[in-house]
Amino acid sequence: MTFGKSGILALCVLSAAVPASLSAALTKAETAMVKTVDAERDRTVGLLETLVTVNSGSRNLPGVTKVGAMMRAELEPLGFEVRWVPMEQAGRAGHIVALHKGNGRGKRLLLIGHLDTVFEPDSPFQRWTPKGKDWAEGPGAGDDKGGMVVIVAALRAMKAAGTLKDADIEVVLTGDEEDVGDPVEIARADLVAAGRRADVALDFEGLVRDGGRDMGSIARRSAGSWVVKATGNSGHSSGIFSDKVGYGAIYELARIVDRFRRELPEPNLTYNVGLIAGGATETTDADGIRATATGKSNIIAPVAEARGDLRTLSDEQTERVKAKMTAIVAEHLPGTGATIEFDKGAYPAMAPTPGNRAILDRLNRVNRDMGLPEMPPLDPLKRGAGDVSFVAKDVDSFAGMGPYSTGDHAPGEAVDLASIPTQAKRAAILMSRLSAEARGK
Repeated sequence: MTFGKSGILALCVLSAAVPASLSAALTKAETAMVKTVDAERDRTVGLLETLVTVNSGSRNLPGVTKVGAMMRAELEPLGFEVRWVPMEQAGRAGHIVALHKGNGRGKRLLLIGHLDTVFEPDSPFQRWTPKGKDWAEGPGAGDDKGGMVVIVAALRAMKAAGTLKDADIEVVLTGDEEDVGDPVEIARADLVAAGRRADVALDFEGLVRDGGRDMGSIARRSAGSWVVKATGNSGHSSGIFSDKVGYGAIYELARIVDRFRRELPEPNLTYNVGLIAGGATETTDADGIRATATGKSNIIAPVAEARGDLRTLSDEQTERVKAKMTAIVAEHLPGTGATIEFDKGAYPAMAPTPGNRAILDRLNRVNRDMGLPEMPPLDPLKRGAGDVSFVAKDVDSFAGMGPYSTGDHAPGEAVDLASIPTQAKRAAILMSRLSAEARGK
């Protein structure tokens, strides 16, 4: 093979991008992956811009479907068997499930991302906007279209270096991570099944930085919701606290919420009250986000309602806290009643485990060989729930393989473009090494 002047120059530039110390620490194939990621940076950013330009709010079913087709077009040329799993039964568009068959000997990897964003078609935030050399704004630029382009960039680098051909990898890109379909048992059936087939799960939601350091997520807390409905006897306010009338629904609800505040606190637990209403009448819409109430200062309220969330670090903690909340609700003030219901579609917890920590240890060996700082484990209080939690009971799992971004879930969401190649290199090398390890029996 011969090269013209431009080809020689390109090779020199790529070689200069890989320091001698880095080249010495990495294998020939791993050095080739680093070079491929750098060479394809413009392609990767272009793909991200194209994905961001298509609105794929969770309830925009045609938009999510279109982004799924775009990801199919990226994965099939890499040797993946791609199928679209429709989710009409759960009220959502569907998921991409893609399988790459390797040599059947190495660890089976599951890569997790999502096609949807929080920004529906009526959101004012719809455009891709470059912000200098290394930043760009756009809906889902970080969460999680940035994560999907990291997956693609890493897999392309593996293919170019020859490490993909023997790797057994399954990719699941859900279409409703930001607003999971109902029932959740149907909406997450394919992801759970993929987790049971895998030896390692890598979640490509965003990288978290803390104090300027890249962090590794070996745990994620659960995310669920609860509703407390209180009732009481109505009547003229002059009768409040009497044996005949009692305390009314609002005092009962206040008792419950205040006891939650005082009696529930423990490590790794948070619980928020996000909506509250009560009065002579009270109604909440079907989505549970808008409440209306009527009443007068001299009428004892017969109805009141509070809605909030609950986040825990383990299923054991979830059940224990739910039991404490239920017991508090059951101890009524005179003349009142109350019930509590918990969300059946809650995201489970991804508890910290030795297996999860072992993935971070392997990633930190990659960091060492790339000349990058070690990534400490992230405090799980510093990130939210995610799809990886649905598989964490069945497979060693790690989160945060996507790019670094700021302002997620709000207009102005911005992605650090420089973090995309770094994460793609980490992912390509980590996946190549893991897929070469003998799988467990």
